[in-house]
Parts: sequence; structure tokens; C-alpha cells
Amino acid sequence: MTRVALYARYSSDTQSAASIEDQLRICREHVGREGWTVAACYHDAALSGASMVLRPGIQTLLADARCGRFDVVLAEALDRVSRDQADVATLFKHLRFAGLRLFTLAEGEISELHVGLKGTMNALFLKDLAAKTHRGLRGRVETGKAGGGLCYGYDVVKRLGSDGEPVRGERTVNEAQAAVVRRVFRDFAAGVSPRTIARRLNDEGVPGPDGTLWTDSTLRGHAKRGTGFLNNELYIGRLVWNRQRYVKDPTTGKRVSRINPPNAWIVTEVPELRIIDDTLWRAAKARQEALAITHAGPIAAVRAAFAARAANPLNAAHRPRSLLSGLLVCGCCGGPYVLRGQGRYGCSQHLMNGSCTNSRTIPRTALEERVLAGLKHKLMAPDVAAEAIRAYVEETNRLNHARRASGEAERRELAQVARAIQDIMALIESGAGSRTLVARLRELEAREDELNARLAQVPVDLPDVHPNIAELYARKVARLAEALNRPEERDEAADAIRGLIERITLTPGPKRGRLDVELCGELGTLLEWTAQKQNTPGAGLAGVSVSVVAGAGFEPATFRL
Repeated sequence: MTRVALYARYSSDTQSAASIEDQLRICREHVGREGWTVAACYHDAALSGASMVLRPGIQTLLADARCGRFDVVLAEALDRVSRDQADVATLFKHLRFAGLRLFTLAEGEISELHVGLKGTMNALFLKDLAAKTHRGLRGRVETGKAGGGLCYGYDVVKRLGSDGEPVRGERTVNEAQAAVVRRVFRDFAAGVSPRTIARRLNDEGVPGPDGTLWTDSTLRGHAKRGTGFLNNELYIGRLVWNRQRYVKDPTTGKRVSRINPPNAWIVTEVPELRIIDDTLWRAAKARQEALAITHAGPIAAVRAAFAARAANPLNAAHRPRSLLSGLLVCGCCGGPYVLRGQGRYGCSQHLMNGSCTNSRTIPRTALEERVLAGLKHKLMAPDVAAEAIRAYVEETNRLNHARRASGEAERRELAQVARAIQDIMALIESGAGSRTLVARLRELEAREDELNARLAQVPVDLPDVHPNIAELYARKVARLAEALNRPEERDEAADAIRGLIERITLTPGPKRGRLDVELCGELGTLLEWTAQKQNTPGAGLAGVSVSVVAGAGFEPATFRL
């Protein structure tokens, strides 16, 4: 029985979601005519066909193909899979390597010839579409209409043209937002920092762009790219288009901006959209240039560091910048606690836009010491360990019993299916077969394959739990803490410790300057990690590993440090 995986995609929000079901429906009809069996269905909604790197549906299909879940992949057409020539070739190679075939309703079985010719045609279609879109936008901009999205300070004009079609790209000044724009420029020109301006606006309840909170980066933007409030020339009645272009990174599939040369920019004067006068604009730009000169050294150092990191091929696997990065949460707003200057952690929402009242900070070294002490003495205290072990054994036994009971039922059903197949085969051999019997035989065979696959999975046995697990755990954490002081072992020890922690919540305490710290860890993970007797943290650390999926049925345990 040929097992088939169906794939469907529609590429934009303007298309109907029913397109997915329509594609799958006609694919199922083809499967029925061929006498195949649908093993799985995959789809991606409102995602571009220009790259399949970021599409979860196609990535799941590839992962299941490697596991042998089906024999054939079927789609409506090759451009439903991808319009990128390299992506189509890569998918074809992966499927061939897994011993699978690729079919489409439009082209039939896909071969190397289809990959080459059809991939080239699809790539040329995308290039031609991009050129036509760019040409149309340029024509709109040269007539004084917007060529992109709506920016703060303006409203979209909705009206019909003489031909009855909607007129696109027209904007009008939103006076309420325009007053905010003038205020931002006046404050900045007067010496107020973007961060302070953002905090004041948030404190006063002034909605930011798209209704979000104000941040300093929203105001500051990027001078060369023309982004951000302080660089938007539309506020002085000058529409600048084609300042930058976007190209797709072939590794990640994400769009990356590139600045175009000034002679490629399209500049149109639109005095009816002016919000601020030239004097205020020049004052703001003068202060911006003065700040750039003042901070030229640090800015150059940061850019050099980013460039060096981007040039390093190992950057994709870089480790967290500190032991607890990504694990710290503010107890007031739920936002992340981040490492700021002078080695102290602070609430990012308070620092960036003042939307959180939690101004408490804590030294990095002090927090790490409290967390390590909590792991060692509280999260696996004797009473906690005893309760965790009891719950661990009970839950695992329950799951094992349920699996065994399910296995017995599936074995009985498998025997019934086998007898039914034999009876139908006997009828067919005696000449009493019919199309209905053949269809029923296919259903039974598919069910037989499914039951055999499920029974092939070995039930998980009850793991052995060491009687001195709490003591072993405390000893391991202590040795990991020691390993943090040895450069050659620090990274591996830090990864092991991070695997034991789900999150750390920091909340202002009742006393001035006090921060209450709550450590949340998964007890099931801790038990599994401690049971790995071969690991010797801090003594070479070879083989240190942490199971992050073990411990069925455990609720996270939280302790105040």
C-alpha cells in the first residue's frame, strides 16, 4: 500500500483560506483514483513561495520523510511547494535520499528535468513580478502618493477615482498625532533624551505607533536608513522612496535590508504633508550630529564587535552572554530582566520605556550566588525530594499500566483485523470479490500497518531512582558551581545548570532596594539528571547532559531564595 503525504499552500492574506482545502480535496481525489492511502497532510497558510526555509509545514514534512512515515509526496503543482529554484532542488534531493517520490497534479512525477526547467520558470516569474511591482510603486511615488505603509502622523484617504476603483497611496495629516510629532522634535532639540521622551509619553498614556508603547529606538531610529521619528523626511514635506532594498538571506530565508546609493532614491516634494518647519528640523539634526560625534568611539566599537560576530561562522551556536540570560522574569510586568551596565540586572520594560514601575536592580554575581545556593539547598531539600520521588514513581507506574493496557487492546484488534483480511482474501480467491470488498481490504490493511507501527514502540519501563538522590543532586550542583570558575569547563557547566531552571522571577521586596528572587525548576528533570550516575560534574565534565523532557506529571516547583 502506497502511503502518500499531501502538501498545500496559499501565499498571501488576500487569498482565501479555503484554497488549502481545495488543494487537499483534489489531491485526495487523485489518491483515490490511484488506490493509494493518505498518511499525512501538511500545509502552510499565507506564506510566500519564495522560500521554504521559514515554512513550518514543509519543514515538518521533511522531518517526517526522514522517519519513513510515507512513500510519496503529492501537491497540486510544483510552485505550491516553492518558487525558489534552489529550494525545489534541495527538497527533491532530500526526498530522493529518503527513497521517496514527488508527484504533482499538474506535472506528474517530478524528475530532474522538472526541477531544472520549472524551477527556472518560477524564479523568472518572481523576478518579473518584483520588477512590475517596483515600477508601479515608483509611478505612484512620483505623483506624490505613498509607496509603502502608513507612518505615524498621517491617515489613509479612502475614496474612489473616476473609474470607480479605490485610489491608493493618498495620505492626510492627523492633527492629534502631528502635535505629538512636533513635541518630540522640540523636546529632542532642547536636549531631552529619546528614552526620557518615550517615558513621558507612556506616563501620559499617549498611544504609540500602532497603539504600542513608545521606546527610545522608535524615536531614534537609524539615520542612514531614514527610519525612526527623527529621520522621517516626510515630516518636512519630502517623500523619499527606494532608500533601501531587501534581499533574502539564502541561509535563513529572512529579508535583510541594504541601503541603495543616493542617486537611486526617488524624492518628491509633498508640502501638503509637512508637519514641522525647517528651523525645528535643522535644530534636531544638529543635535543628532553632535551626539554622533560625542559617542563616535563607543558606536564604532559596537559596530566592530557586531561585524566580527557576523563574520564568525560559529556565531549561530553562540552561548548565552551570562549564566542566567533568558531565564530572568520581572515579577511586576512579566518582561525579561536584562544585563545592563556595571554588571547589574534590571527590568527591560522599565529601562526601555518606563512602562514598568520595577526599578530595582541586582548585581550579576550576587544573583548567581543566590540561584546556585537555591539549587543546592532548597529545590532538592530532603522533604521535597521525598515527595518528588513518590510522585515520580506513582505517575510513571500509572503511565506504564495505561500503555500496557492499550497494547493488549491493540494486539486483540490486530488479531481481529488479520482474521478479517484472511476472510476477504478467501472470498476474492473464490471469485466472489467486488469493488466494495477491495476497498474494505485496503482499509483493513492500512489499519493493520498502523497497529503494527504502534506496537513496535517499546513501553517505557519504571526508571530506577537512587535512594540518596537528594544528596547526589546537592553534590552535583556543588561540583558544577566549582566548574564555573574553571575557564575550560565553564561553558559546559553553565549549560547543565541552565537546563535545571525553568525561570527565575524577580520582584521588589518590602525593604528599600530589596529584590525577592523565586526559582522555578522542573523536579522531573532534576530527578532524571541526578540519576545519571556516570556524570561527574566538575571533574572533566565529559558526558554532562540534562534531560529537558523527563519527569511526566510534575508541576514546576517554586522556591523563594
